[in-house]
Amino acid sequence: MTDSAVFKSSPETIALLSTRRSSRVLDLVEPGPSAEELDTILTIGARVPDHGKLAPWRFIVIEGEGRARAGELLAEARALSDPGVADTHLDDERRRFLRAPLVVAVVSRAAPHVKIPEYEQLLSAAASCQNILVACAALGYGATWLTEWTTYDANARAALGLDEFERFVGFIYIGTATQKLEDRPRPSLATVVTRF
Repeated sequence: MTDSAVFKSSPETIALLSTRRSSRVLDLVEPGPSAEELDTILTIGARVPDHGKLAPWRFIVIEGEGRARAGELLAEARALSDPGVADTHLDDERRRFLRAPLVVAVVSRAAPHVKIPEYEQLLSAAASCQNILVACAALGYGATWLTEWTTYDANARAALGLDEFERFVGFIYIGTATQKLEDRPRPSLATVVTRF
């Protein structure tokens, strides 16, 4: 690399990206990120490729007592979507966001646009999820990106305040990881890379 290079080498970043691993949601405990750390995480989450500078995503921070309130709304949504649902499942919904100290819902605002395909807008939101995971790891927190039924259910989306055209890209559960997981098998490059 020459002195005139715009970007500088960062072995620490390569090491982080080479070893980052999602935590199990049940392994995430207090403390979660501080307010300042959360601002850093969300700032990095918003620093993604964004063709047209549309910011076609937004974040819903579910924290503190808001986790129980959001869970109650999900239980009501689940009952609407599945009138025969068992009470035990509704109790699970009430506790859904209590599984970690903090949850960030990433919402896609992808919509028809004169120049920018909706698919590209959705990909920008997915990139935001990945940036949030990496930022959490860099700050020493465990995190996992889940979708679950809430991502696909219209009643759940409405209950948590999404506009009709908005969709969840996922829920990122964040906290202090109680254990480090062994790395899972990764594909060999020979099976996923082709060259022209």
